[in-house]
Formats: sequence, C-alpha cells, structure tokens
Amino acid sequence: MATRTDAPTRREQILREAARLFAERGFHGVGVDEIGAAVGISGPGLYRHFPGKDAMLAELLVGISGRLLTGAKRRLAEADGTAGPEAVLDSLIEGHIDFALDDRSLITLHDRELDRLRDSDRKLVRQLQRQYVELWVEVVRRVHPGLAEPAARSAVHSVFGLLNSTPHLGRRGTLPGRGPMGELLHRMARGAFASAVSPATD
Repeated sequence: MATRTDAPTRREQILREAARLFAERGFHGVGVDEIGAAVGISGPGLYRHFPGKDAMLAELLVGISGRLLTGAKRRLAEADGTAGPEAVLDSLIEGHIDFALDDRSLITLHDRELDRLRDSDRKLVRQLQRQYVELWVEVVRRVHPGLAEPAARSAVHSVFGLLNSTPHLGRRGTLPGRGPMGELLHRMARGAFASAVSPATD
C-alpha cells in the first residue's frame, strides 16, 4: 500500500489510537475518555468526529477491507498487462505484507471484534473481503494455470492466515527488521502457493 507523507488528520489520529487501544484491551475495555486522552482531546470532544465507539470500530474494519481491495486493484491497474503474472502476484503479496507489518492492531481487532459490528457493516466487510480474495484467486491461477479454482481459493486464504499472523510473532523489538521480515513473509507466501500445486497439475 502507498505510504502517506502528509500528517494524519485528527480523525485519523483518533482511529489509529482507538485501534491500538481496542486491540490491547478489547472493545469494551476502553472508554471514550481514554481514546480522547490518547490524542489530546476531551472524551466528549470525540463526538465531533464520531457518534461513538461503535462508529469508530465500523470505520476501522470496513475501512481496512476497502483499502486492501482498492490497493490490490491499483496494483493490477499499474501492471496494465505489461507485467507478467508472477510480478503481479509478487506485487499483491508485497501490498498485503505492508498491511500485515504496519497494521497489526487492525488484524487483532478484526479477529476479536468483527461480530460486534452491525449486520450491515459486517456484511459490507465480508463483501469487500470476498472481492479481495477473488482478485487474488484470478492472479494465482494465472501463475499456476493447472490449479483448480477451489484449491486456489483455499491457498489464498491460507496465505492470508500466514501473512496475518504478525500480531502473534512477538513484540516489534524482538522481530527481525522490517526488510528481513518482509522478505521472509514473501518467500513463505510464494512457497505456500507453489506447494498447493501438485507436479501433475502445473
């Protein structure tokens, strides 16, 4: 995903701190006042930006699903038929690794709190995620044309599970640097896709 160079808005600051606190202590373990204190405003001041914690949670989870899908579509558009399928798959993996390394709290939040969303928001998250998966499936099958669609879809979900394991790998200071960690995850993802293909089908 593209790296922003401009300063985050106050709304973005609130969401970032809310994600961190929700991931650390659970949605119900964090009060509006604490989120406000983390960004230097009073708890009631947050209501100028969000009607409540539920709205913050929805924007975080719907937002990251939307950004992943948008980022993947952008990477495919940038390839524009000029890059081979291997390069396109590498680009998709790199984009998801950026997310997995930069937004570990959102991964934790999704795993723990998705069911707290309203039905409409939860359905939107699932819809965006399905589109994201299917985009990957199409690219994976270009790289491995002998791989059946159900197997490709299972492989994509498995790779997402691998890449999204970053919250469980230990504290940031105990992990390899970003470069080596990203390279390791990339090799493991490509290896997982390759292992999904039997010698008779690829």
